Amino acid sequence: MVAVGIFAGIPVSDCKSAVEWYTKLFGKDPAFFPNEVEAVWQLAEDRYVYVIEDAARVGGGVGMIWVDDPASEVARIAERGLRPVDKEQHGNVCKWVFHDADGNETGIGGELASAP
Repeated sequence: MVAVGIFAGIPVSDCKSAVEWYTKLFGKDPAFFPNEVEAVWQLAEDRYVYVIEDAARVGGGVGMIWVDDPASEVARIAERGLRPVDKEQHGNVCKWVFHDADGNETGIGGELASAP
């Protein structure tokens, strides 16, 4: 199988408040709203993340977004008012962990230029 894209969902308890939080995390407004309980962000060509109001599955989401310069991206996210709850480092790969209000985990990570 060759993956050419992804459409990953995150179950939340309240779509409207989740849109506010994920807009800060991603640094942009949703690309579109399929309906009143979903919002979709396009992170790159054929790569999407969406929130969906779904009380039965809320809080179990786990994902990581790989970026070219994770430390700089985390700094930009902090400027928008969100702080990571944890940081993991494995050699020269780091992941900063963010939790939304429902406990869903989104990591921002990637390879560092050099291990600190």
